[in-house]
Formats: sequence, C-alpha cells, structure tokens
Amino acid sequence: MSLKFQGNLHKMHVQIGSPVRYQLELSKKMLLLNDWLGKDIRIEYLQSIECTHCGRAMKKSFNQGYCYPCFRSLAQCDICIMSPEKCHYHLGTCREPEWGIQFCMKPHIVYLSNTSGVKVGVTRETQIPTRWIDQGARQAMPILRVSKRYNAGLVEVAFKKFLNDKTNWRTMLKNEFEPVDLLAVFNQYWPEVEAGLDDGIKTDVEVMASADAMLELEFPANSYPSKISSFNLDKNPLVEGRLDAIKGQYLIMNTGVINIRKYSGYLVSLEA
Repeated sequence: MSLKFQGNLHKMHVQIGSPVRYQLELSKKMLLLNDWLGKDIRIEYLQSIECTHCGRAMKKSFNQGYCYPCFRSLAQCDICIMSPEKCHYHLGTCREPEWGIQFCMKPHIVYLSNTSGVKVGVTRETQIPTRWIDQGARQAMPILRVSKRYNAGLVEVAFKKFLNDKTNWRTMLKNEFEPVDLLAVFNQYWPEVEAGLDDGIKTDVEVMASADAMLELEFPANSYPSKISSFNLDKNPLVEGRLDAIKGQYLIMNTGVINIRKYSGYLVSLEA
C-alpha cells in the first residue's frame, strides 16, 4: 500500500537521536522519514512555488524559498547572515532592527565541526545541535561563546586563516569521514587566534571547548553513494528512487540526491 501526500516543501525538522530523527511536514502531517529507509519514494514538483515568508506565489525562488521582494527587504536574507563579520547593525543600516535585536544581538557560538573535514562556523546558541545536523556533521564541538553575531563573525574570520569554513557537500554525502580530535585542533590554533583579536573581542569571549563538549552524530542510512548525482526540480519535476540515507538536509536515493531545503516553498506530491 502506498502513502501519498501533497504540500509545500520546507526544511526537514530534525531531532537529536541515534540516529538523527527526520520529519517532513506535508498535508498538515508530520512524516517520520526514518521509517521510509529502504522504500521507493516518488516526488513530483507541481509547478507552483509559494514564498516561505509572505506566501506570495512566484515563478522563481530566491535564497531557498523567498520571493524577490522578501529577498531584498528581509534582514534574514542580508549578506551578513552568510558572513556575520559583515553585520552592519551598529551602522544603523539593518534592514529590520527589531529582527536584528531578536536574532543577532543574542549569544552566538563559534564551533568546530567535522563534515567533509574540519571546519569553523558560527551559529546562534539556540541552534545547537540543529545547525550541525543540517550541515551533515559527524562530529561537532562548541569552542567559544560570544555575546552577539558580529563579534562571533570576527572570531570566525580569525580562525579562517587556519581552517576552512565551507563544507564539501559531495564528500559529506558520500560519508567520507575520518574522526578528528576537535579539542586538539582548537588547542593548536586558539593561542594564535586569540593573540590577534582586538581587546574588546577578547573580553567578550568565553571558552567552551572541552572533551565533554564534543558531540558525535549518526545519521539514518542503509548505504551511501560512491558518486553523487543531484536532482534539479526546475529541470526535471520528477524524482524517483529508493531512499538509502538522510543526511544534512538531503534525501539520498539510489538514483541521486535532493536538497529538500533548497526547494523550500515548492508544491510537491510525495508518495512512498
């Protein structure tokens, strides 16, 4: 017996567990995707997109689910979201000052994670461990707590002299993974990073790195692909295959992979 649902896609809900639990909301139902491992699924794009913020119908999505007016006006779509060190709230030019106070002027964590290798990153304190799960990290550890996003971004920039800040998504999806002592990595680079920080940033930094703080993540999987082929709903509205794994925000099938978050707002039918 097949199950069929219809609705607009949004990023999958995640919950820490062994393995991570993934849920997708469609047809006002929460679908536990872990139960679909090993089953054939069919996703069809129904040629309709709805802005995830305002609900406006649109022909093209911007920044993973926004219409163009929202993309141009919302603080959450500004350049400083991807590059925290470019925050311009202090200059009085924030697109939405109240949003900035609520989300950016709150404690942020500088972290190390092991996805396709060791990387440094920044996230709101309230987004742990969701952020690490969404990027497909196998290991992660908070290293520093900072009072606001801008300062956290400046610390991240200092670490980027030694560490990558990007994930190789293909390597991550292949699950090519070697365990790393993240505390040793932090201890190796932190003295030099700290020495290069302005005094005002130094006094805002609380060290959190410890062996007990490291988290290891396991994702639901029967197998991982040796080669990565990515589905594109805009070019081919039909995705079919056996669900072999779920990692990051990707469904990994024997026929290819699809980034669910990338297609936020897309109206689809989903059958398993």
